Amino acid sequence: METTQSKSNGRLIAIIAMFFIFAMISFVTNLAAPIGTIWGNEFEGNSVLGMMGNMMNFLAYLFMGIPAGNLLVKIGYKKTALWAMAVGVIGLFVQYLSGVIGTDTSLFSMTSSIDEGGQMVTKEFVVRLNFFVYLLGAFICGFCVCMLNTVVNPMLNLLGGGGNKGNQLLQTGGALNSLSGTLTPLFVGALIGQLSKSTTMQAVAPLLFIAIGVFVAAFIVISFVSIPEPNLAKSGAKKVKYSHSPWNFRHTVLGVIGIFIYVGIEIGIPGTLNFYLADQKASGAGVIGDASTIAGAIVAIYWLLMLVGRSLSGAISGKISTRIQLITVSAVGICLVIAAICLPKSITVSVPSFIYSGPAGEIASVPVSAYLLVLCGLCTSVMWGGIFNLAVEGLGKYTAQASGIFMMMVVGGGVLPLVQQFIAKEAGYMTSYWLIVACLGYLLIYGLVGCKNVNTDIPVDLEDELKEELV
Repeated sequence: METTQSKSNGRLIAIIAMFFIFAMISFVTNLAAPIGTIWGNEFEGNSVLGMMGNMMNFLAYLFMGIPAGNLLVKIGYKKTALWAMAVGVIGLFVQYLSGVIGTDTSLFSMTSSIDEGGQMVTKEFVVRLNFFVYLLGAFICGFCVCMLNTVVNPMLNLLGGGGNKGNQLLQTGGALNSLSGTLTPLFVGALIGQLSKSTTMQAVAPLLFIAIGVFVAAFIVISFVSIPEPNLAKSGAKKVKYSHSPWNFRHTVLGVIGIFIYVGIEIGIPGTLNFYLADQKASGAGVIGDASTIAGAIVAIYWLLMLVGRSLSGAISGKISTRIQLITVSAVGICLVIAAICLPKSITVSVPSFIYSGPAGEIASVPVSAYLLVLCGLCTSVMWGGIFNLAVEGLGKYTAQASGIFMMMVVGGGVLPLVQQFIAKEAGYMTSYWLIVACLGYLLIYGLVGCKNVNTDIPVDLEDELKEELV
């Protein structure tokens, strides 16, 4: 009885640890947007350079996706998670150093065209060494969150015993991930306050040290947690060489592209919105008052709605298929974004006091289009699970290989937002959202026709391994 009780307690602690890691992933990832605003302000409002930290964070997935999966097999879930924590501490500390090292070392100068009162003015700014120190830190943090992502998704499913219970744990972890994403911009906004050109990385030093402390605490806790290790490679075990791969399945290949696009959508919508609302020049939303804090509060609603959406999806998934959910949210998302693009920013609505409470007598307002974009959080909330489930349907023994490929494609969260920021810089913030419309269109087509498995002739049962060539 004591042994059974001990195992049950150990399993519960492991689940709590995985939930905590899920929240940490979102926390580290969502630091990029508000910190990017600091760099954007330093570079005369150049939001493309401001988004480079986010780009580096997600670029790391391209290099670490498959190696992280290999680590699970070689050293197990626990050691992979511990290595990820250590890497995260290093990445955050390097970001802190960007406020100390190279702040006076000028490397080169650039120009940026800014809309001031309806006139385009070209301003010159200097790029210093500390910016590249920051990018290095963001890249290292990307390794961390990639490794953590590789651990928590299969681990929670395993702890739940697969099936509905495993899916329930994943949904709960995803909800905590969204909750962390909701609180992060609020926390950063409250800590930093009103951003200006003079705001530097030193202003977020307390936040970075808090994050480092959390990682250290998590490292210590997980060190004492017993975690099942079903995928550790056995010494002397022979490897099986499969005759096919996930790339032989059309719906999987299209799903891989879908994951790349989805993560770009999820990050691009709130990321560009944050820049748009915080920009107090003519090109911005024209928010009066503490624009950066208001922007953080509005963007937080997006992540909160992702929490709501994932909870609702978990409740209805037994009755409504994944495919129907993906088709529906893609179509609704297209309508919301097009409406946001078409509405002029002069049509505004007051920000409720429970979202933002300014100085006495100050009533903040933002364009209605901002709320339409925020509502997209309900749509993006179910896309990851929907695309993943549809893309691995019928893969059987090739599912593990596909998971590593999917993790690599998270790099889309860095590439597409950067492209969107380039469009925003050249053509305007709201015009850049046509890229989001095109991406949502792809996901709609994938849900309608692309997700169908047309390669059912390929053997995928585990028993077929005996028929494959052993190496």
